[in-house]
Amino acid sequence: MPQLFAPVSTPQHEQAPVLGARLVPPPQWDICCAPAVSAVATPAPARRGKLADLDPNLHCSIIGTCLSTAELRKLIPRHAPQLDRKLATDLQIHHTAVELTTGGSVVAKELNKALDARHALAITKFRAARDEKDLKRLWQEAMSNGDVPGAYWALMTHPASTFDVRTLAFGDVHMLSHLVGASNRADIRRLTALEDECERLKEQSASQQVRLHDMAARHAEAVQQVATLQAELTRQAARPSHDLSAEVTQLRAALADREQKLALHTGRRNDTEQKLQAREERNVVLHSALQQANEAAGAARAELHALEQVLQQTLDGDDGQSALPQLHGLNVLYVGGRPGATAVLAKLVAAAGGELLVHDGGVEDRRGLLAAMLPRAQLVVFPVDFISHNAMQVAKQTCARHGIPCHPIRSASVASFVELMQRLYDEAPAGLAASSATPVP
Repeated sequence: MPQLFAPVSTPQHEQAPVLGARLVPPPQWDICCAPAVSAVATPAPARRGKLADLDPNLHCSIIGTCLSTAELRKLIPRHAPQLDRKLATDLQIHHTAVELTTGGSVVAKELNKALDARHALAITKFRAARDEKDLKRLWQEAMSNGDVPGAYWALMTHPASTFDVRTLAFGDVHMLSHLVGASNRADIRRLTALEDECERLKEQSASQQVRLHDMAARHAEAVQQVATLQAELTRQAARPSHDLSAEVTQLRAALADREQKLALHTGRRNDTEQKLQAREERNVVLHSALQQANEAAGAARAELHALEQVLQQTLDGDDGQSALPQLHGLNVLYVGGRPGATAVLAKLVAAAGGELLVHDGGVEDRRGLLAAMLPRAQLVVFPVDFISHNAMQVAKQTCARHGIPCHPIRSASVASFVELMQRLYDEAPAGLAASSATPVP
């Protein structure tokens, strides 16, 4: 496509672009965007103007709008040996073209010839214009139709073109460059979306082609089968009627046999599906049981490790070493459990510097006593396998109301209690001592 718009002007403080082997100094106004410096009216010539006859400030917008970069890349390097045809940027090609057209050089004549050849139709259309009004009307039509390059060149070189008309066209082209820049990113996003949609449609089309090919093959096979059946029907129609009756009888017998086999296989399939469903349900139950067993085994291993530590301390005969971490006067309320185990737990807690408050969970002790004992404790423990449902609910609700830590354990064994106390100490070594010093509200 032709390059429609002139580049944006380069501010004075930015570095000038490199054109070949020399630098172009940064002017106050880049020639690409500078307005015409003079508005002096000149007599309208009797013939169309040339590129060299126009104000040099218009060369940039005309070259950038009315000629494509590919055309400039073919022409300009022949007159600018310092430019590499392949490595030079579009901006370098453009600036060199504008620079070489100043002063009516050979390049200006060649570009003028290329512009006339490229936009001959637009020049012919604008030739009918007789005055400034006609030129403005034709220019507005070209702007509406999007035919800017040819109309811009035809207007700039028209014999009836005036300073005001050229200034109007120059301003329109310059503002269009800003509009294009503002919508460029949206166009890129739309282009990306369209490319993705194109790829998706290509894949969908390929898939549909495969399906159509398969359908065509099946259609050809069906046509062949229809032709075969028609031939068979023709042959059967030519046979005697008694032969047909015998064949019909055979076919009915074969059909009854196949229906019987089908019913048998259907029943077997239903039985197999029921057995498979029952096995899947059993697998779910077994998986749940296995998960529970793994969790119980893990808890048992932790409790076994705790008992091994207690046993090791007992065998070592270290009377000063307690099986539990130091409790520093912590009051532990044990709800539920067996009397034999609670007696051992009371000794262990006492050896660790704490006190064990015991409530049997409502077996012999009154349930009202539990609510009275709970505020005295800084830690509540109860075994889930040896406690009444009511006592467990009372313990949870009271602990939540008073902010007392409450911990259920797996069983009423000594190992479960020892494992819990060691785990609490490992998670927060200072937690048990801090709990013993926390006042109960």
